[in-house]
Amino acid sequence: MIDLLVIGGGINGAGIARDAAGRGLKVLLCEKDDLAAHTSSASTKLIHGGLRYLEQFEFRLVRESLREREVLLAAAPHIIWPLRFVLPVDRGMRPAWMLRIGLALYDRLGGRSSMPGTRSVDLERPPHRMVLSNRLTRGFEYSDCWVEDARLVVLSAMDARERGATILTRTECVGLERMADGWRARLRGSQGERTLEARAVVNAAGPWVDRMAKMALGRGTPTRLRLVKGSHILVPRKYPGDHAYIFQQRDGRIVFAIPYEREFTLIGTTDSPFNGDPGSVEISREERTYLRDAAARYFRNGVEENEIVHSYSGVRPLYDDHSARNSTVTRDYAFELDSDGGAPILSVYGGKLTTYRKLAEHALAHLSSHLPMAGEWTRGAPLPGGDMADFGQFLQGAADRYPWLPHETVLRLARAYGTRIDALLGKAEAPGDLGEHFGGDLYEAELRYLVREEFACKAEDVLWRRSKLGLHLPATSQERVGAWMSDKG
Repeated sequence: MIDLLVIGGGINGAGIARDAAGRGLKVLLCEKDDLAAHTSSASTKLIHGGLRYLEQFEFRLVRESLREREVLLAAAPHIIWPLRFVLPVDRGMRPAWMLRIGLALYDRLGGRSSMPGTRSVDLERPPHRMVLSNRLTRGFEYSDCWVEDARLVVLSAMDARERGATILTRTECVGLERMADGWRARLRGSQGERTLEARAVVNAAGPWVDRMAKMALGRGTPTRLRLVKGSHILVPRKYPGDHAYIFQQRDGRIVFAIPYEREFTLIGTTDSPFNGDPGSVEISREERTYLRDAAARYFRNGVEENEIVHSYSGVRPLYDDHSARNSTVTRDYAFELDSDGGAPILSVYGGKLTTYRKLAEHALAHLSSHLPMAGEWTRGAPLPGGDMADFGQFLQGAADRYPWLPHETVLRLARAYGTRIDALLGKAEAPGDLGEHFGGDLYEAELRYLVREEFACKAEDVLWRRSKLGLHLPATSQERVGAWMSDKG
C-alpha cells in the first residue's frame, strides 16, 4: 500500500506529489494524458502577484503571490525571470492616481523584492513611440515574472520522482473504492489495467475534479466549480524590446502583450464561460476578434486576422465564489476534505501557477492528521536545473564549456534545462556527437534526454510542452520527430 495517490498531472498535482515525496511519503501520481497537457500549459505564462486582484480586495492572495514570486524565482531562475510591464494611462479607463496607488501597494504588499519597483514612463519616447497609439502619452512600468509554464510542471514532477515518487503519465484513474483504511484504485494505461491501494487520495484533476469526486464518493462536493476558458493568440513580433504591455479594456478586463519565443508577441487572455469537454478546447472566432480589437486599441498598427500564426486555449477550473463576471472570479484555491466515511480524499479547486507551492503545503496540512509526515521543506529548495546563484554567470560558463554550439542554442538549452544541460549534452565535443539532426537546433541527444528524464512520449510532448520548437521547425522536421518518438515508444 502506498501513502498517497495523486490524481492529475497539472501544476497542483505535480506540486503536491513533489512536496509529499520530500516529506517521506510513498507517492504515486497518475495523469491520463501528458504532464501539463491541459490548463497548466495554456496560461499567460506569468509568475505574478495579480495586480488586478487588488480591485477585488484579494489582498491575502496578492501578498502570498508576491512572496511566492520571489521563492520561485530563486528556485528556478532558468525557467523564471523578471519581466517589466508597461501600463499605459488611457482616457476613460482607471485614472492615473488610481493606478499609482495600486502599484505603490503592489510594490509593498510582498515585502522585500529582488526586482525594481514601479516608475513613470514617457510613452512618447522610444521604445514606445511609434509603437503605441498617439493618444497614449504616459504610463507606469512595474515588475513581475515570466515562466515556462509546462516546464514548471515537468520539473516539479522530476523532483518528485527523484525524491521517491512514481509518476505515471497517460495513465487514467478509472475506479476508486473506499475501504476502511484506504482506497482501492484502478489505473488504466497503455499496458492495461492495474490495481493499487493508497491510504489517502488527492484529487487534483483540474477541470475534471468534480467528475473524480463523484466517481469516488457517488456525489459531488459542496464546493462549486466554475469552468472559464482563456485563449491566446500569437502574432509576429509587434515591437522591439524585452518589456510587456498590459492594456486596459472597456469591459474592465486587461489584456497582455508579451514578447514570446524571440519572433512573436503573445496576446491574451479571454475569460469565457465553458460547458464542453475540457479535453477539446479551442479559440472561438469571437475570442480572436476580442483579442485583435484589444490590441488594435493600443498598438499603432493593429492585428489582422491573417497575422495570427498560432493560438491556444485552456479551461481554468476556478473555485466559484458566485462572482457575476468570469473575469472577477477569485484565482484563490479551496479544498474539500472528505474523511467521514473512512480513508481521506482531498479535492483541490482553483489555484494558479504562482501559488502552487503554497497550495501544496496547505493540501498536505489538511492530510497531516491522516498521514504521518515530515515538516515543510520546499521553500528554498531548487527545482531540477535551478541550482545556480546567477543565471547570467551560468550561461557564460555554459557558453565557455560548449564553444562549438551557437550562442542561441546554448541560451535555449540553458533556459530550458539549467544545470542539467551537461546531462543532456554529455561528453559531446561537436554537433555530430549529438546524433540525428532534426532541423534548427534540435538533435537526437535532446530527444533522448526528454524521454529518459522528462516523461516525454510523443512528438507533441517535445514540440509544444517541453519546448515550443513546434513554432520554429518545419512540418517535415516535426514529422521526423514524431517518427523517432514512435520508434522509441
